[in-house]
Amino acid sequence: QVQLVESGGGLVQAGGSLRLSCLASGGIFSTYVRGWFRQAPGKEREFVASIRWSSGSTDYTDSVKGRFTISRDNAKNMVYLQMNTLKPEDTAVYYCATTERYGRSYDYTRVRDYDYWGQGTQVTVSS
Repeated sequence: QVQLVESGGGLVQAGGSLRLSCLASGGIFSTYVRGWFRQAPGKEREFVASIRWSSGSTDYTDSVKGRFTISRDNAKNMVYLQMNTLKPEDTAVYYCATTERYGRSYDYTRVRDYDYWGQGTQVTVSS
């Protein structure tokens, strides 16, 4: 059974920074893409960022471009999300996800494109 465990969330003032981490363990799987999503109260889960495990190629939703950076450590099976210049609208539960699937039918910005999910970590940005 693949397990993803997020850490690093917390309460921060607007303009501050946080670094989220996600460790994958258990099972036997080959990661193709690792992603970060978030879900605010009363809203659907939305894509934040993704990284191709082999190439390191990244993708971001427009609202976080220039502020968030996704990175990975292949040896440690870790993915990170550095979040700078945080805004109150960034407040949400942040989820790490991973998938083995690849192909033209996947764009990795959709919840359904991922196989495994963590339990989430709360990020709260105060104004």
